[in-house]
Amino acid sequence: MTETPRLRVLVVDDHPMWRDALSRDLAEAGHEVVASLDRGVAVADVARATRPDVAVVDLQLPDRSGVEVVGDLQSLDAPPRVLVLSASGERADVIAAVRAGAAGYLTKSATKAELLDAVEATAAGDAVFSPGLAALVLGEFRRMSGGEGADEATRLTARETEVLRLVATGMSYRQIADQLVLSHRTVQNHVQSTLRKLHLHNRVELTRYAMEKGLDEPGS
Repeated sequence: MTETPRLRVLVVDDHPMWRDALSRDLAEAGHEVVASLDRGVAVADVARATRPDVAVVDLQLPDRSGVEVVGDLQSLDAPPRVLVLSASGERADVIAAVRAGAAGYLTKSATKAELLDAVEATAAGDAVFSPGLAALVLGEFRRMSGGEGADEATRLTARETEVLRLVATGMSYRQIADQLVLSHRTVQNHVQSTLRKLHLHNRVELTRYAMEKGLDEPGS
């Protein structure tokens, strides 16, 4: 079994119970919590100094909006991938966070296992959403783009398009492999081929591309 690489994680949440529990769970899973903050004002400076792989950010902070904090992190020369962890599952909050640059959005109803999986998937370049939120984000980006597919997508094979549609829903490589009865490696190869064809760099960009173009629609 492949051991999960140790991650450097920055935690930002003003609620002591959530902040402490998340930090403890991450440490018990073998990850390093480089800082645990209860306000947003210094997050970018701390991230610049500690260089985390992932920042887990709450939206409801006492001094700044979590969406603003996500934007601050994206302005860094080497920004961490951002996973929003919020009590809110409201459409406006989810869309604002994704537009600001969040790679994923998880509600606080998530279990410990789901949260740890989400942190690790975010670090790996996946776009992670709580159940139901992926469809919400897809619908918004489809509305913004007019629901039209891209010419570049015509160069994809049928299998690559099928994998791309599942990537767009927030499914992990392993979930896609199980659904399509493929090996994990085969799914990775399809994703890498799709990235090359579309001139994209990572799975976050690929997911956003699929969201914008509505490529999860049958026949798109």
